[in-house]
Amino acid sequence: MPALGEKVRQRADYTQKFNALNGRHGWLRLTPAYSVKIVEEIVSHYDKDVSVLDPFCGTGTTALCAVGRGNPATTVDVNPFLAWLARAKTASYSPSALISASKAAQCAFDITRSRAVAPAPCPPIHHVERWWPQGNLELLRYLKSAISEVSADDDQVADLLHIAFCRTLIKLSNAAFNHQSLSFQEDGEGTQPALLLASEETFLDDASYVIGTAALNPVGAGSVIQGDAKDLHPELHGVHDVVITSPPYANRISYIRELRPYMYWLRYLSTGRAAGDLDWQTIGGTWGVATSRLMDWSPCGNWWLPDELGPVVSAISDANDVNGQLLSNYVRRYFTDISQHLSNLRSVLNSGAEVHYIIGNSSFYSVLVPTEKFYADMMREYGFANVTVRTIRKRNSKRELFEFAVSAQWP
Repeated sequence: MPALGEKVRQRADYTQKFNALNGRHGWLRLTPAYSVKIVEEIVSHYDKDVSVLDPFCGTGTTALCAVGRGNPATTVDVNPFLAWLARAKTASYSPSALISASKAAQCAFDITRSRAVAPAPCPPIHHVERWWPQGNLELLRYLKSAISEVSADDDQVADLLHIAFCRTLIKLSNAAFNHQSLSFQEDGEGTQPALLLASEETFLDDASYVIGTAALNPVGAGSVIQGDAKDLHPELHGVHDVVITSPPYANRISYIRELRPYMYWLRYLSTGRAAGDLDWQTIGGTWGVATSRLMDWSPCGNWWLPDELGPVVSAISDANDVNGQLLSNYVRRYFTDISQHLSNLRSVLNSGAEVHYIIGNSSFYSVLVPTEKFYADMMREYGFANVTVRTIRKRNSKRELFEFAVSAQWP
């Protein structure tokens, strides 16, 4: 991380780009994911018997890094797809399981090429034709059915092949990742460009990468819990020595929006309403019905909020007649949820535990939301000591946006 007085740079190695070719960390990308390099730099300061907690699992970056080093780790996510992915990434695979997965991948390839199976149902994604042209969609339906057939009796084989399938379905889609979140490619005329033609070999390549990188097993023990980071309990989540995490930022980027293709194909979602309902459960979620609920939201519970938050949300509300109140509610709800999380976090920390939060500030209608300061204020209010804020990188968007490490110690 930058030394005191050092110029803050954008640091692509401190983003998800660093994860792409980094073993299991590169299995599936999520644009808001943070870099394994940041986690490695933090966890390297602790002994290998130190228990690590990540209450915002995401793609499992912290847990995989910790158990790969030999630390016991627990991670939590409300999203069932992300919990499944983290379990698969932190699992141990025997040589025989990897051989079985390779054989199953080849068998799925042969079945798909010969169309010797009924195609899986088309995923119920709104405007599915925008995601995949007909030929690619047809191939994916046959491939999904073939994978289900060849891996029905082996959960680990099924996990590895479905991760490879997720990689393939994104490669064959019109999705683009050249913005902060998922978007769609367009040519200069505003229409979709020619897409990668459907090819069964794409899946074989992806399966080879996933199975090959699964050969290096973690040393430590990992526990992945599907649950709510706002509602942590020692009897369910354990008690830990260090927290290394990157919560959702207060910037209205929805994990559900980006994860939809995976979640629909793997049947974690079946309707747009279900997607919105799940996003409403997350911190910072605003996809679908979650956005409409924001207009009627009012805080419940006696969670402490910084005094300076009031003027910030008022300025956002006053800045725009159409959406100002919506975004004002969004920011207030975000920090209310984080306050609840930090309050309950204390129950799962050993005395002397250290916490490290990688977060970014935000801006709405030129109103700066000093997220890092609000986190630090809430930590102090809830009894944390030695609270520090350090700028770690410049983000690629607006000039006033940075990422910070907010660290503290539980007495």
